[in-house]
Amino acid sequence: MTKNGGFEPVFCTIIPPHVLDRLAQSDDPALSGRARRTIQRDAHERTRRHLTTVAGAPAVALLAEAEPGKPQRTVYDARHGTDLPGTKVRGEGDEPGQDATVNRAYAGLGATFELLLKAYARDSIDGDGLPMDATVHYDEEYNNAFWNGEQMVFGDGDGEIFLDFTIPVDVIGHELAHGVTQYTANLTYFGQPGALNESVSDVFGALIKQYTLGQSADEADWLIGAGLLAPRVTGKALRSMKEPGTAYDDDVLGKDPQPATMDDYVRTGRDNGGVHINSGIPNHAFYLAATTLGGHAWERAGQVWYDVLTGGELEQDAKFTDFATLTVKAARARYGEGEELQAVSKAWERVGVRTL
Repeated sequence: MTKNGGFEPVFCTIIPPHVLDRLAQSDDPALSGRARRTIQRDAHERTRRHLTTVAGAPAVALLAEAEPGKPQRTVYDARHGTDLPGTKVRGEGDEPGQDATVNRAYAGLGATFELLLKAYARDSIDGDGLPMDATVHYDEEYNNAFWNGEQMVFGDGDGEIFLDFTIPVDVIGHELAHGVTQYTANLTYFGQPGALNESVSDVFGALIKQYTLGQSADEADWLIGAGLLAPRVTGKALRSMKEPGTAYDDDVLGKDPQPATMDDYVRTGRDNGGVHINSGIPNHAFYLAATTLGGHAWERAGQVWYDVLTGGELEQDAKFTDFATLTVKAARARYGEGEELQAVSKAWERVGVRTL
């Protein structure tokens, strides 16, 4: 919690540090240079986020109150600079313009808002109609997208390893879901609670994509960031919830390090204790539960995960066992002793996470 009693925001990026570190070591000076600049920019933004949290955010003009149940989206253009939010280029209800990146960001904000409202009766990220802001065209050849505790920010990618970060709607949903976690369980961004923080964002990012495409659990690809990797990269996405560890295997990016079960849990001090790596374990548990139940994953499996995230019992420092135990409790509370409870229980068992 902050000194003002609010939730302490976390600076969360979609591209894991281990991927950028690998790129920074490339023999190609163009690739390594872009990666190092992205790492430096991320470090700067992370520090700025921390200082803002400690000092308190600057006063801002109050926006007109949004109509309950209606999104209030604003997209800004950084014009390849780093001042946020940038120049306003599209507001709520404005017609699409010529810039496809702006239009995708606007649509992604809307898709996230709609899923939260229609599936879970949640009015925006904070549950109280929070305006949704996004900045596009951030910095030069910036290879990341992030939630900084207040808004979304998208880089254009370098065109060689990563394409425009607004292309996959699940990337947009993933980062906005960090905001939902910030306003609810506020999971600590380190170790297992940090991996749960990342996993929750992958879960809801995947659900937003599936909801947008009208897909069932069986029809979905369960990939995070499909369409983001440039053609030269040997890979299909950033992560796979269906088969963690198989999303990419590339001479420049390296091999996807995510484990699917606790047997391969990675102990590391890097990446905030492996938050983007070990998230593969709870990701796979959700995939197993959702596909066992079938139908639309946002309905039953997604409802259980949402109930845990927002139910008030999930501690900030929760471990995998704590989260798994609460999903079993939530499935029983909402659905009784039926197939939902069995699917959730078996999913955790299969990934090697015990429930209490």
